[in-house]
Amino acid sequence: MTTLETERLFLRPLSSDDLEWLVSLRGNADVMRYIGNDGAVPREKTIERLGRYLRCWEEHGLGMFGIRFHGATEAVGWAGLQPLEQTGEIEVGYAFGKGAWGLGLATEAAREVVAWGFRERGLERIVAVASPENEASRRVMDKLGMRYEGIKLRYGTDCAYYSLTPEAFEAEERRRAAKS
Repeated sequence: MTTLETERLFLRPLSSDDLEWLVSLRGNADVMRYIGNDGAVPREKTIERLGRYLRCWEEHGLGMFGIRFHGATEAVGWAGLQPLEQTGEIEVGYAFGKGAWGLGLATEAAREVVAWGFRERGLERIVAVASPENEASRRVMDKLGMRYEGIKLRYGTDCAYYSLTPEAFEAEERRRAAKS
Protein backbone atom coordinates (compact mmCIF):
# COMPACT_ATOMS: atom_id res chain seq x y z
CA MET A 1 0.00 0.00 0.00
CA THR A 2 1.30 3.42 -0.96
CA THR A 3 1.67 5.80 1.94
CA LEU A 4 3.12 9.29 1.92
CA GLU A 5 4.46 11.46 4.71
CA THR A 6 5.27 15.10 5.18
CA GLU A 7 6.70 16.87 8.18
CA ARG A 8 3.26 17.04 9.80
CA LEU A 9 1.05 14.64 7.86
CA PHE A 10 0.53 10.95 7.15
CA LEU A 11 -1.35 10.08 3.95
CA ARG A 12 -2.72 6.62 3.16
CA PRO A 13 -5.12 5.51 0.43
CA LEU A 14 -8.77 5.83 1.37
CA SER A 15 -10.48 2.58 2.31
CA SER A 16 -13.98 1.49 3.25
CA ASP A 17 -12.96 2.16 6.87
CA ASP A 18 -12.98 5.89 6.06
CA LEU A 19 -16.69 6.10 5.33
CA GLU A 20 -17.87 7.70 8.59
CA TRP A 21 -15.40 10.58 8.72
CA LEU A 22 -15.83 11.11 4.98
CA VAL A 23 -19.62 11.32 5.44
CA SER A 24 -19.07 13.90 8.18
CA LEU A 25 -16.61 15.95 6.14
CA ARG A 26 -18.59 15.86 2.89
CA GLY A 27 -21.79 16.54 4.84
CA ASN A 28 -20.45 19.93 5.93
CA ALA A 29 -21.78 22.67 3.62
CA ASP A 30 -18.81 24.95 4.36
CA VAL A 31 -16.29 22.25 3.42
CA MET A 32 -18.21 21.43 0.24
CA ARG A 33 -18.93 25.04 -0.72
CA TYR A 34 -16.59 24.91 -3.73
CA ILE A 35 -16.58 21.16 -4.34
CA GLY A 36 -19.29 20.02 -6.70
CA ASN A 37 -22.54 21.87 -7.13
CA ASP A 38 -24.67 20.48 -4.33
CA GLY A 39 -23.27 21.87 -1.08
CA ALA A 40 -23.48 19.37 1.77
CA VAL A 41 -23.43 15.85 0.37
CA PRO A 42 -25.84 13.20 1.70
CA ARG A 43 -24.53 9.89 3.01
CA GLU A 44 -25.68 7.94 -0.08
CA LYS A 45 -23.71 10.20 -2.42
CA THR A 46 -20.63 9.91 -0.22
CA ILE A 47 -20.90 6.12 -0.33
CA GLU A 48 -20.97 6.36 -4.13
CA ARG A 49 -17.99 8.74 -4.16
CA LEU A 50 -15.95 6.52 -1.86
CA GLY A 51 -16.66 3.63 -4.22
CA ARG A 52 -15.28 5.73 -7.10
CA TYR A 53 -12.18 6.55 -5.08
CA LEU A 54 -11.58 2.87 -4.29
CA ARG A 55 -12.07 1.84 -7.94
CA CYS A 56 -9.64 4.58 -8.99
CA TRP A 57 -6.90 2.94 -6.91
CA GLU A 58 -7.71 -0.47 -8.41
CA GLU A 59 -7.94 0.71 -12.02
CA HIS A 60 -5.28 3.44 -12.16
CA GLY A 61 -2.88 2.82 -9.29
CA LEU A 62 -3.58 6.28 -7.91
CA GLY A 63 -6.38 7.96 -6.03
CA MET A 64 -7.34 9.86 -2.92
CA PHE A 65 -5.50 9.62 0.37
CA GLY A 66 -6.97 10.13 3.81
CA ILE A 67 -4.85 12.61 5.75
CA ARG A 68 -4.01 12.61 9.44
CA PHE A 69 -1.52 14.45 11.58
CA HIS A 70 1.33 12.16 12.64
CA GLY A 71 0.24 10.18 15.68
CA ALA A 72 -3.43 11.13 15.34
CA THR A 73 -6.28 8.74 14.64
CA GLU A 74 -8.77 11.27 13.29
CA ALA A 75 -8.57 12.28 9.65
CA VAL A 76 -8.45 15.99 8.85
CA GLY A 77 -8.98 15.78 5.08
CA TRP A 78 -8.24 14.09 1.81
CA ALA A 79 -5.97 14.75 -1.15
CA GLY A 80 -4.81 12.80 -4.14
CA LEU A 81 -4.74 12.25 -7.86
CA GLN A 82 -7.58 11.04 -10.05
CA PRO A 83 -8.57 11.11 -13.71
CA LEU A 84 -10.29 14.38 -14.59
CA GLU A 85 -13.66 13.60 -16.07
CA GLN A 86 -13.74 13.03 -19.82
CA THR A 87 -10.24 14.40 -20.45
CA GLY A 88 -7.76 11.60 -19.81
CA GLU A 89 -5.75 14.05 -17.70
CA ILE A 90 -4.80 13.47 -14.07
CA GLU A 91 -6.13 15.96 -11.56
CA VAL A 92 -4.85 16.81 -8.09
CA GLY A 93 -7.62 17.47 -5.58
CA TYR A 94 -7.85 18.18 -1.86
CA ALA A 95 -10.28 19.13 0.88
CA PHE A 96 -9.97 19.63 4.61
CA GLY A 97 -12.29 19.98 7.56
CA LYS A 98 -12.80 23.49 8.90
CA GLY A 99 -10.58 22.84 11.93
CA ALA A 100 -7.65 22.35 9.56
CA TRP A 101 -8.18 25.48 7.47
CA GLY A 102 -5.51 28.16 7.41
CA LEU A 103 -2.67 25.85 8.51
CA GLY A 104 -1.09 25.30 5.08
CA LEU A 105 -2.15 21.65 5.05
CA ALA A 106 -3.67 21.71 1.56
CA THR A 107 -0.41 23.02 0.10
CA GLU A 108 1.67 20.56 2.13
CA ALA A 109 -0.45 17.55 1.17
CA ALA A 110 -0.91 18.57 -2.48
CA ARG A 111 2.85 19.16 -2.85
CA GLU A 112 3.58 15.65 -1.57
CA VAL A 113 0.91 14.08 -3.80
CA VAL A 114 2.15 15.94 -6.89
CA ALA A 115 5.76 14.96 -6.15
CA TRP A 116 4.64 11.31 -5.83
CA GLY A 117 2.71 11.57 -9.10
CA PHE A 118 5.70 12.87 -11.01
CA ARG A 119 8.50 10.88 -9.36
CA GLU A 120 6.83 7.56 -8.60
CA ARG A 121 3.99 7.36 -11.12
CA GLY A 122 5.88 8.99 -14.01
CA LEU A 123 3.13 11.46 -14.86
CA GLU A 124 3.98 14.05 -17.50
CA ARG A 125 1.33 16.57 -16.51
CA ILE A 126 -1.03 17.16 -13.60
CA VAL A 127 -3.99 19.52 -13.75
CA ALA A 128 -6.21 21.12 -11.15
CA VAL A 129 -9.57 22.84 -11.28
CA ALA A 130 -11.27 25.15 -8.85
CA SER A 131 -14.30 27.33 -8.68
CA PRO A 132 -13.06 30.72 -9.95
CA GLU A 133 -14.01 32.35 -6.65
CA ASN A 134 -12.20 29.76 -4.51
CA GLU A 135 -9.19 31.92 -3.78
CA ALA A 136 -7.73 29.59 -1.15
CA SER A 137 -7.56 26.64 -3.55
CA ARG A 138 -6.17 28.81 -6.32
CA ARG A 139 -3.40 30.00 -3.95
CA VAL A 140 -2.46 26.36 -3.36
CA MET A 141 -2.20 25.85 -7.13
CA ASP A 142 0.00 28.93 -7.43
CA LYS A 143 2.25 27.72 -4.60
CA LEU A 144 2.72 24.42 -6.42
CA GLY A 145 3.95 26.31 -9.47
CA MET A 146 0.90 25.47 -11.54
CA ARG A 147 0.17 27.56 -14.62
CA TYR A 148 -3.25 29.14 -15.02
CA GLU A 149 -4.76 28.19 -18.38
CA GLY A 150 -8.10 30.01 -18.15
CA ILE A 151 -11.69 29.08 -17.47
CA LYS A 152 -12.85 25.68 -18.74
CA LEU A 153 -16.07 23.73 -18.33
CA ARG A 154 -15.43 20.84 -15.95
CA TYR A 155 -17.81 18.94 -13.70
CA GLY A 156 -20.69 20.80 -15.35
CA THR A 157 -19.50 24.25 -14.31
CA ASP A 158 -16.95 26.89 -15.24
CA CYS A 159 -13.66 26.19 -13.45
CA ALA A 160 -10.32 27.93 -13.17
CA TYR A 161 -8.00 25.44 -14.89
CA TYR A 162 -4.34 24.97 -13.99
CA SER A 163 -1.58 22.63 -15.17
CA LEU A 164 1.86 21.56 -14.04
CA THR A 165 4.73 19.65 -15.63
CA PRO A 166 7.49 17.85 -13.73
CA GLU A 167 10.01 20.45 -14.92
CA ALA A 168 7.89 23.38 -13.68
CA PHE A 169 7.29 21.61 -10.38
CA GLU A 170 11.01 20.98 -9.84
CA ALA A 171 11.80 24.60 -10.72
CA GLU A 172 9.25 25.77 -8.14
CA GLU A 173 10.70 23.38 -5.54
CA ARG A 174 14.21 24.76 -6.17
CA ARG A 175 12.90 28.33 -5.90
CA ARG A 176 11.11 27.49 -2.65
CA ALA A 177 14.21 25.79 -1.21
CA ALA A 178 16.37 28.79 -2.08
CA LYS A 179 14.01 31.04 -0.10
CA SER A 180 14.22 28.93 3.08
